[in-house]
Amino acid sequence: MKYQVNIGLEVHVELSTESKFFCGCSTKFGAPPNSQTCSICLGLPGVLPVINKKAVEYTLSAALALDCEVSRVCRFARKNYYYPDLPKNYQISQYDEPLAREGYLEFEINGKLRRVEIERVHLEEDAGKLIHGEDTQNPEDRKASFIDYNRVGIPLMEIVSQPELNSPEEAYQYLVNLKRILRYLEVSDCNMEEGSLRCDANISVSPTREKLGTKTELKNMNSFKDLRDGLELEVKRQSSLLDRGEKVIQETRLWDPKKKRTKGMRSKEEAHDYRYFPEPDLLPIEVNEEWKENLATELPELPLKRYQRFIKDYSLPPYDAGVLTDTKELADYFEKCVAGFPHPKLVSNWIMGEFLRLVKKANIPIPQVKVSSEQIGNLLAQMKEGTLSGGLAKLVFEEMFKTGRNAEKIIEEKKLVQITDELKLTTIVEEVVKENQGAVDDFKKGKKEALSFLVGQVMKKTKGKASPQVVNRLLKERVGSL
Repeated sequence: MKYQVNIGLEVHVELSTESKFFCGCSTKFGAPPNSQTCSICLGLPGVLPVINKKAVEYTLSAALALDCEVSRVCRFARKNYYYPDLPKNYQISQYDEPLAREGYLEFEINGKLRRVEIERVHLEEDAGKLIHGEDTQNPEDRKASFIDYNRVGIPLMEIVSQPELNSPEEAYQYLVNLKRILRYLEVSDCNMEEGSLRCDANISVSPTREKLGTKTELKNMNSFKDLRDGLELEVKRQSSLLDRGEKVIQETRLWDPKKKRTKGMRSKEEAHDYRYFPEPDLLPIEVNEEWKENLATELPELPLKRYQRFIKDYSLPPYDAGVLTDTKELADYFEKCVAGFPHPKLVSNWIMGEFLRLVKKANIPIPQVKVSSEQIGNLLAQMKEGTLSGGLAKLVFEEMFKTGRNAEKIIEEKKLVQITDELKLTTIVEEVVKENQGAVDDFKKGKKEALSFLVGQVMKKTKGKASPQVVNRLLKERVGSL
């Protein structure tokens, strides 16, 4: 490549605490504007913030999962700037003494293991939300802007990577895998639509083998796809400037997902612009070894290790292992199924197919699925034994998914037992052969799809109850004798 690309990501994660960072106000999403505020989160004179311990523990868990060096002592700072959605005119954050530093995130890309260094993990509070008039229904409000302070004071964890990502695709995969880890830890739902996960990207393009180029910061990326698309366009923009002998300006740029372009927003601020100084109302946080060790023992098996174990222990293809370990709930469900029905590939095929199809259609979380892992094992056992064909099993499973009833009761009630009686099936095969002489001739000429057609006709006559294995054998014997 003519130029090298360096990307660093700043990921802001809303922590799944029930109350805000420094007060008892609710963090529930979707409440009426300004209904979840108090004198503390609005920063009224004379109030004192109190640190939410659960927010600190969630951030410590994430830092440990990312193999960070946890600070023995850290403290908060005031980041000073004026903006209408920041009622105190400063944000409580961490600056030169973050909670953790120097970790890393590993993930697979193009079949290779990639490691990206984490610069820091720190805590801060969120700001409010601006609602601009052009988005409202009332014509009188379209020239005004409104402020919802409900988000003010919600605890955020910021994870800052080193500028080591070398392509938009790498940045995309980094973010996908980071989200997966955070959801395994259950520290955040990482719902981008509700603002629980936001990402800013710093990107520079420079001639190959030279030092880092001038960076720009890219904001307003509301999905992983936006992140990738915005970075791809910024690579092209900066490369084009360098091709013409022009300089890249250090600035913050906004991504416009509708017009698929970036535009300059403001010159990039430096740390001194924010006039950081220690937060006088909060004591430093001390993290002793016992606290750290207790949290470390509670960490679950993380996605990458579980993915690698699924390939090794269950002999699954990498694709299957990747799908099944995407969420902790799905991986847990798969392992419970395999414990009762020890045929991993059959279980994997069913869960990735019918199970996830119905989960997606119903739009429900896996813990709310009515079908237990034992019930799935029982259904697959009947398929393996030949009691049910694949088609019948799908019909039975749809009913199981709706009602939570056992397969045996549904099979008995709907009389869905597979037909294996060869005498009965031979009669039907004879009928199909007589009625479809063209397909019979095609099969005798070596056209394999003709046999599938004939099998389908038999299945149609038996309403899907015939054993496909028996029908295949009988048809081959019958047509072969002609």
